[in-house]
Amino acid sequence: MTIFSKRFFLAASFMLIITPLLRAEVRLPHVIGNNMVLQRNQEIRIWGWADRGEKVTVHFNDTAVSKRAAKDGKWLISLPAMEAGGPYTMKVRGRNIINLENILIGDVWVCSGQSNMEFRVEWFPWAAEEAALANYPEIRLFTVGKNVQPAPADEIPGGEWQECNPETVLPFSAVGYFFGRHIHEELDVPVGLLSTSWGGTVVETWISGESIGQVPGFAEQVARLAEWDAEAARERKKAEMQEILDKYAADEPGIQDGVAVWAAGDLDMTGWGRMELPRLWESTGLEALDGIVWFRLEVDLPAEVARRGISLELGPIDDSDWTWVNGHKIGETIQKYNEDRIYDLPAAYLQEGTNVIAVRVEDTGGDGGFHGSADQMKIVSEDFTISLAGEWRFLVSLAEMRLDISNILGPNSNPTLLFNGMIHPLLNFTVKGAIWYQGESNASRAYQYRELFPLLIKDWRKHWEYPEMPFMFVQLANFMKPPKEPEESSWAELREAQSMALSLPHTGMAVAIDIGQAADIHPINKQDVGKRLALAALKVAYGQDLVFSGPVYKDMLIAGDHIILSFDHVGSGLKAKGRYGYLNGFSVAGEDRIFHWARAYIQGDKVFVYSEKVRQPVAVRYGWANNPDDVNLYNAEGLPASPFRTDDWPGITKGTE
Repeated sequence: MTIFSKRFFLAASFMLIITPLLRAEVRLPHVIGNNMVLQRNQEIRIWGWADRGEKVTVHFNDTAVSKRAAKDGKWLISLPAMEAGGPYTMKVRGRNIINLENILIGDVWVCSGQSNMEFRVEWFPWAAEEAALANYPEIRLFTVGKNVQPAPADEIPGGEWQECNPETVLPFSAVGYFFGRHIHEELDVPVGLLSTSWGGTVVETWISGESIGQVPGFAEQVARLAEWDAEAARERKKAEMQEILDKYAADEPGIQDGVAVWAAGDLDMTGWGRMELPRLWESTGLEALDGIVWFRLEVDLPAEVARRGISLELGPIDDSDWTWVNGHKIGETIQKYNEDRIYDLPAAYLQEGTNVIAVRVEDTGGDGGFHGSADQMKIVSEDFTISLAGEWRFLVSLAEMRLDISNILGPNSNPTLLFNGMIHPLLNFTVKGAIWYQGESNASRAYQYRELFPLLIKDWRKHWEYPEMPFMFVQLANFMKPPKEPEESSWAELREAQSMALSLPHTGMAVAIDIGQAADIHPINKQDVGKRLALAALKVAYGQDLVFSGPVYKDMLIAGDHIILSFDHVGSGLKAKGRYGYLNGFSVAGEDRIFHWARAYIQGDKVFVYSEKVRQPVAVRYGWANNPDDVNLYNAEGLPASPFRTDDWPGITKGTE
C-alpha cells in the first residue's frame, strides 16, 4: 500500500456496490479464471457480462455452447457434467476472446465462517514446516475478499485461483487447506477450495435477506437495509472523519533522518489526542483509516523494578508495530496482527520514576490498533505487575482514508450483508459442498442459534439450487477458564445448537472439544479440525464406509443411583483417553437440578455415571462448560465424544435475541 499524507481519500466511485459496467467486451467474474477447479459430475456454469444481445461461446473439453447476453448484459452458459481430469484450456469468445489455462475438473468446496476458518497457515508457529510440504498442484486455492453489501452483488472485489504450493498456501485458510489436503490424498482427485470468511461475524450476516427476513426480530432490519441511502451515509461519515483528522492528524515528523523523534521522553504532546486502549481505532471514529498512528504512555516504575528489567506486554496489534521505551527501540513485529507483542527490556533502558512507552502502529487494510484484552497489556517483573490498559495519547501520522461501504456498514451491522457480498456472487459456481466454522460470535444467543444455523444451511442449499448439498461444520472448541464446579454455559448451549443441526440430512460435525486453548479463542491445532471435517465429508458427501464421528449421546436409563448412557458412533468401542482409564467431565443432578461432579466408567458400549451426592439422579451432562478441559471419552478410532446433556431444562441463553 502506498501511504501518503493527505488528510482524506475518497474513491471516485462507491466501489463495492458492485454492478459491472456493460461493455462491448466479454467479461468474466473473478472466480472464473486460470487455475480454477470446476465441479465434476455436475452441470458446469460459466457466466459473465457482454454487450446486450452479444453472442458468447464457451469452448471447453471438446464442447462448445453459445448464448446471447440478456438486456442487462448478463449471460450464463451451462456445460454438461464431466469426469475429473485436466489440465484443460477454455476459450470464451464474443467480440473479444478470453483464453483460460490450467483448469482442472474435480471437487469444489466452499470454506466459510468467522476467524477460526479465516485463520491462515502462516499464523502457525510452525508455518514454515507446514508450508514446505504443501506441494499439491492439483489443489487450487481461492480467497474471497471481504465485501459488505446492502443488496445481493454479482461480483466480488478481486481474487484469483492459485496452485497450492509453499508460497500460496501461507495466506490461505488453515482449516480449509488441511481439509482439502485430506480429501485430495484420500480420493486422488483435484480439489478446489473457495475460502470466504470474516473473523468475528455472526451467523445472520451470512444468510440471505429473503430467509433471515422471515425470522422475528430480523425482519425490520432487513426492511431498513433495503431503504438505506448509501450516498447520504457516506457524506455523514466523511464529515465525521474529517473532523477527527483536522484535530489529530500530522504529516509524520515522527521519524526524521532515521531518528524516532516522537519516541523521545521529553516530547511536547500538545495536540495529541486521548484514546482508551486496548481497542481498534475504527471504534473511535477512524473507520476508514489505513496507515500509521503513534501511541504514547508514561509509566512510573519503582527503583528495584527498573534495576532488574521488565517484560513489556502489549497484546496483539493490527498489523505491525515498532516500539520504544525512553527513546530506545526495543522491538518490532511486522504484519502479524494475531501475535502478542512481548518485549523484554534490560535495566539499561529503564529508569526510576517516569518511563515513556512509544508505539508506532501501521495498519495496511481493515482494522487497526490494539485488539487484545485489557489483561494482556501490562508490565511484568517478577512479582511486580502494572496494567497498561487505559488512556494513551495518540496522533495520526502518514495515513489515507479509504471510504467505501465497509467503513460505513460493518459486517454485523445488519443481517445478510456478507451473504450479499461474499456468497451471492459465487452462487453460479457449481460446488461439491461446504465446510463451516462459526458460532463464537453467537454464543450469547445460543438458543436462537438453534433456528438460525439450520436456516443458513437450508438457505445456501436453496440458493445454490442444490437441496442435498453436503454441509460439514465444526463444533466449538473449548475456551476460557475451566470451571471449578458444574455451571451453566452459553458456549455449551451453542455446541448443543450446533449438534441439533445434524437432524438435517447430508450434514456432518467435527468435534473440537479436546483441542481448544483456555487463553486463545483461536486454537492452534487446525490439522485435526481439517481432518475431522474431511472424515465427515468422506462419509456424508462420498458415501465411504468409515468411522467418521466420535461417540454421540443416544439415550439413558436410570438404575438406582446410577444413570446408564448409550451412544451412537462407538466405532470399535468406547475408550477413556488418559493414563489411568478414568472418565472425566461428567456431572449429575437430581430433581433439584443442582449438578455435581460425577464418577463415570465404561462397561461394554455403555457409560455408567453416579455421584455420592445425588442418590436419585435424573440428568447427566458431559463437557457442559465453556472449557471442559478434562473431557476424555473417545471411541477406539480416536474421535472425541460430543458434549451433551440429557435434560432439556431452560438454559441461560433462552430468550436472548
